[in-house]
Amino acid sequence: MAGRWFEGFTIGEVIEHEIRRTVTEGDNVTFSTATMNPAALHLDYEACAETEFGRPLVNSIFTLGLVIGLSVADTTLGTTIANLGMSETRFPAPVFYGDTIRAATEVMDKRASRSRPGQGIVTFRHLGRNQRGEVVCDCTRAALIRMDPAGAGA
Repeated sequence: MAGRWFEGFTIGEVIEHEIRRTVTEGDNVTFSTATMNPAALHLDYEACAETEFGRPLVNSIFTLGLVIGLSVADTTLGTTIANLGMSETRFPAPVFYGDTIRAATEVMDKRASRSRPGQGIVTFRHLGRNQRGEVVCDCTRAALIRMDPAGAGA
């Protein structure tokens, strides 16, 4: 199993994820159209030429999903039961085609579930940065995570 059990997370720990990804026009167009977001800001070069950015912006919800996705192999692959919610999500800088995104995750909090034995809630802060080191996504996420069935862990 690549992910960690609940017991494997330490509050205050920061995980720098090795996997990174360059965003393409195809990513943005496919995601925006598949999610029924026809905003010219994401799809219309002519309209975007008139904006302060001068070119299409990558859909921010794609950016959010990518940043969290980059964290999965190191954190919750195979141990997540469910995402419980995301809060304090910000996009301080835009993402454009050709930007390479990397992520880091901080373990903010964790506690055993009061209603679900063998499970716990871990609160993560995910930061996504582009190739220039600019923060493009900052999100707090709560996830329901399996505890180690063998009873091992920290």
